[in-house]
Amino acid sequence: MFKITDMYDLDHTLAKDYLMGFDYPWEALKGIKELILTLGPTLGEDYEEVSPHVWVHKTAKVFPSAYLGEPCIIGPETEVRHCAFIRGSALVGANCVVGNSCELKNVILFDHVQTPHYNYVGDSILGHYSHMGAGSITSNVKSDKKLVVVHNGEEQIETGIKKFGAMLGDYVEVGCNSVLNPGTVIGRHCNIYPTSCVRGVIPERSIHKNDGTVVKKRED
Repeated sequence: MFKITDMYDLDHTLAKDYLMGFDYPWEALKGIKELILTLGPTLGEDYEEVSPHVWVHKTAKVFPSAYLGEPCIIGPETEVRHCAFIRGSALVGANCVVGNSCELKNVILFDHVQTPHYNYVGDSILGHYSHMGAGSITSNVKSDKKLVVVHNGEEQIETGIKKFGAMLGDYVEVGCNSVLNPGTVIGRHCNIYPTSCVRGVIPERSIHKNDGTVVKKRED
């Protein structure tokens, strides 16, 4: 239910071959920096290395006030808007939006991902066509600084990592001002109500209401 092949269409990211080497998406977090440094020089003439280890597709639009930290890759037709802060280790796909005052760190954004307004996304993977509503964030470190555990009902999965934000499957919609707590895993085609506080595994095709209730979507 929350393996990489359950959550993502890997044809919509440059990280396809890399991700195929893992079972669970959080296992891929440690190697994102090295992945980008390996991929960058192979991208070809459609990308420009605008500063050391920062590759931007020629059709991407990066606003002057945006900051692109190394290493990162910005895909075709993507917009990086005013005052966006890419701290580094960010692989951003095609047709994405990284909006005003958003911050990315150690992330993979598949194609058509939108983080358009005041989002923090750290140590996370966002699937194809996933969308973070205004002000929604990933919280990537526990308050007690202990290693993150993924809670799936009564099952507790030890990840062995300290920094782990959220894994969003394809077509996930996160409502405005929601907090995705460390170790959140959201399956494909889920909707998260605005102002929700989310933790653990949300099964695919579910609705997470802001009182914490999770219900399955009705089949059309």
